[in-house]
Amino acid sequence: MEQLDQFISMFANFAWGLPLLTLLIGGGLYLMIYIKAGPLRYIRHALSLLRIKENDPTIRGEISHLQSLSTALASTIGMGNIAGVAVAISIGGPGAIFWMWISGIIGMTTKFFTGSLSIMYRGYDDKGKIQGGPMYFIKEGLSEKWHWLATFFSLSGLIGALPVFNVNQLTQAIRDIVLIPNQWYHPSYSNLCIGLVLLTITSIVILGGLKRISKTAERLVPFMVMIYFLAVMAIIVVNIEKIPYYFSLIITEAFVPTHFNGDSFLGGTLGGLILLGIRRGAFSNEAGIGTAPMAHGASKTNEPIREGLVSMLGPLVDTLIVCTLTALAILVTDTWQLSESNGVSLTANAFSNALPTFGSYLLLLCISVFSISSLFSFSYYGTKCLGFLVGAKRAHYYNYFYLLSILIGALTSLDMMINLIDGFYALMAFPTMIATLILAPKVIKKSKEYFNKIS
Repeated sequence: MEQLDQFISMFANFAWGLPLLTLLIGGGLYLMIYIKAGPLRYIRHALSLLRIKENDPTIRGEISHLQSLSTALASTIGMGNIAGVAVAISIGGPGAIFWMWISGIIGMTTKFFTGSLSIMYRGYDDKGKIQGGPMYFIKEGLSEKWHWLATFFSLSGLIGALPVFNVNQLTQAIRDIVLIPNQWYHPSYSNLCIGLVLLTITSIVILGGLKRISKTAERLVPFMVMIYFLAVMAIIVVNIEKIPYYFSLIITEAFVPTHFNGDSFLGGTLGGLILLGIRRGAFSNEAGIGTAPMAHGASKTNEPIREGLVSMLGPLVDTLIVCTLTALAILVTDTWQLSESNGVSLTANAFSNALPTFGSYLLLLCISVFSISSLFSFSYYGTKCLGFLVGAKRAHYYNYFYLLSILIGALTSLDMMINLIDGFYALMAFPTMIATLILAPKVIKKSKEYFNKIS
């Protein structure tokens, strides 16, 4: 097991090397400059689109703009925002959050392009059902010589969409917050029992298909974001005098990383910190990775730029709001310096210290909903990847593999789970970003027409 841990760690570090960093951040910056940051000026318009529900039967798609965004957010708002931020701070200190912000801002533009492409180049599966996502905009938008990228993306997605990280951290949260303090934890059975409960809940929803997944996400995600927001605001109000200090520390530590204790990159700690922040930011908001376009590609619309604008809201909510809230909760309570915990346990300590008696239980409620909603969305992504590879009629077999992986996630180590998913996330990003950069001029043309129309 130790050798497997080391191998997976080497694989993840190799996948997240300089080429991918250049592609995600360099490619995202290029797209932002190419479109002159135009979409970022239409955030209010993007929010107004969430109220639209198309009833025209001639318009292709299955779900509304709000449902597509909720499904995408269900997969990104979860352990990446709670455990992932804690991991970033424990390794990189406060400065890691700055680079997560940079990843989020650039990611908004990237998501605008991938969301638009998911509608512009939709295809049909072997059941005649319309589908979207990177594999389809590669197949429908690029010449045949690029089609191998669609296969590569789908193969990587079979592993990248597995829920092992979310399950692992939710299991850890239940164990540390409920079972161990009440002396209910049993080393041989507790993790397995948690895994079986999660497996049962997930199977009830995911075996019902996309519409059940999207409707469940639409109800759960906005409500729990609000609960989480109010909980963290309570922590911030209690420690309001520390907020200016920690905001300044986030910025100064981003360039002088005195608290960084991870692996260096490009010969220095600053490079290591930037890579850590970008990596955790991408894991949180998945901009450029390619999973969210699969949800946005199912939206009931014939206007690609609308869906691009809706997609752009993902990193805004996910990274710039929810991740920042988690970071402030950890920093202002000083748990990042006083505790040796990592991952979700560090965030739980922050809530417990700031809101005694009920803080950790409130966090557990948020974690549970975020994690379980993530399980629903990622199963849909993996099913779409398998459907592209072997046909939609056999795609449902992925769900059984997916449900089995829930048990694996409950029983294995944190480091292995982070590195496994990180590595395959990185592999998914290569075909997504390459295709997006090639097809960017098509999006620019459509966006000019759309923005002129609404101005």
